[in-house]
Amino acid sequence: MGNDLDVVVIGAGFAGLYMIHRLRGLGIAVHGLEAADGVGGTWFWNRYPGARCDSESYYYCYAFSRELEQEWDWSERYPGQAEILSYLEHVADRFDLRRSISFSTTVVSASWDGDRWVVDTEDGARWTCRWLVTAVGCLSSANVPDIPGLASFAGTWHHTGQWPHEGVDVAGRRVGVVGTGSTGIQAIPVLAEAAGHLTVFQRTANFSIPARNAPLSPEEAAGYKADYAAIREVQQASTNGHPFVVSDVDTLALPDDERRALFERAWERGGLRFRAAVRDVLADPAVNEQASEFIRSKIRSTVTDPDVAEALTPRDHPFATKRPPIDTDYFETYNRPDVSLVDVRADPIAEITPGGVRLASGAEHPLDVLVFATGFDALSGPLLRLGLRGRDGLALADAWAEGAATYLGLGVAGFPNLFTITGPGSPSVLTNMPTSIEQHVDWIADVVAHLRAHDLDAEPTPEAQARWADHVREAADATLLPQAASSWYLGANVPGKPRVFLPYAGGFARYRGMCDAEAQAGYPGFALRARRQVA
Repeated sequence: MGNDLDVVVIGAGFAGLYMIHRLRGLGIAVHGLEAADGVGGTWFWNRYPGARCDSESYYYCYAFSRELEQEWDWSERYPGQAEILSYLEHVADRFDLRRSISFSTTVVSASWDGDRWVVDTEDGARWTCRWLVTAVGCLSSANVPDIPGLASFAGTWHHTGQWPHEGVDVAGRRVGVVGTGSTGIQAIPVLAEAAGHLTVFQRTANFSIPARNAPLSPEEAAGYKADYAAIREVQQASTNGHPFVVSDVDTLALPDDERRALFERAWERGGLRFRAAVRDVLADPAVNEQASEFIRSKIRSTVTDPDVAEALTPRDHPFATKRPPIDTDYFETYNRPDVSLVDVRADPIAEITPGGVRLASGAEHPLDVLVFATGFDALSGPLLRLGLRGRDGLALADAWAEGAATYLGLGVAGFPNLFTITGPGSPSVLTNMPTSIEQHVDWIADVVAHLRAHDLDAEPTPEAQARWADHVREAADATLLPQAASSWYLGANVPGKPRVFLPYAGGFARYRGMCDAEAQAGYPGFALRARRQVA
């Protein structure tokens, strides 16, 4: 195989694997470049203790192959990292995808030369292609906070998104965790079981719903397999790509005891469906406050120390306006005598010392292991680190100096023949990711086939991109989502990052309809140009 191709795909997780499969099926010369030494993407790198999906296993998987649906058996309601990675390895083998991927290959730059994309990799290789597709994931650029003194730490430190594959021995050791988002909430209970003492450094208290994880019985699995056609139909028509619909119950009209009973049933069921138990939870502040206060009451009744319970109680953002975690015994963990909670909003971290963490007050917490559960430079970060340059050498970093902007989350003005799977401005992280990924991959495969058949190049127009940016902003403003000022949805977790609401909050089904309309109308949001004839 030569290094000159129709399409280069960057990444070999859920998105990259399916993109390669679809394009190969169209007879298009495609090759994938993957920095890791295996498939899996997010699930290759995120091997921290407790790493687990927050969508249920029976629908956190591909829908494109009926045979694949029937032959794979999930073991748990919420699959762990190892099981999801095994699934993706099975997919790679099942569809013979590895032969179309170069592993341990890190892209350092990609430039449009007026005719093709020129992609350079860390090993000195160069690849050229007519179309470049990024499948780098929304949460793959680790955000390690710049805390003075980190290099002086005498113990070991790790970011959860770059966890050593051989694991980290914390048995009997003094462990500190910085961050209480989704990742921290998963890791903290598991680390507490092994550590000699666990100290949690919390800046923002978070809402969390119990996952109620359990083994998936053969009867349940068989039921899902028999019902997949209906399940997929609901997913496609839903707001967030999940196979359940949002309730139309108006909790404001319910008596207090009925409202409490409704929330109790949703709490006992657990998982992300809690958000769908009532209507308007992300649109009506009064409804949201009912749900928020119910969860606060659960924290107070679970955590035995009232001061710790209050510190863990979120009051600065409405429920589900930040990524809503689900957990296994998260709040219960703070009842352990070997777990301490430190409020670093009240007493910020001043520096990392050789022996641990020193706070602004002068208090020092001795540590042997420090874990950063501080998330990612989400959505835009993974694209910016590719070193992309479009027409006339335009750097993506310059194009996005005031915030990431795309058309439909699928392309960027000034960057011909570049397609971004689940890029900024798409529903992506507000949905069940495999559902959004498959919709994007299918759309991109269709447009590439169209461009090839008509010998065209394509690039979003600045006008279409500006209209889409306005619509993304309006969709977010129609919800309570922008009220979480510290949310990574807004880029607030990365110092200096422009504050732009990054995902599309208008709903998956609505978005899919707009993408379909774009294609059916002949791609009016794109400038389509006849290929330049090169002598």
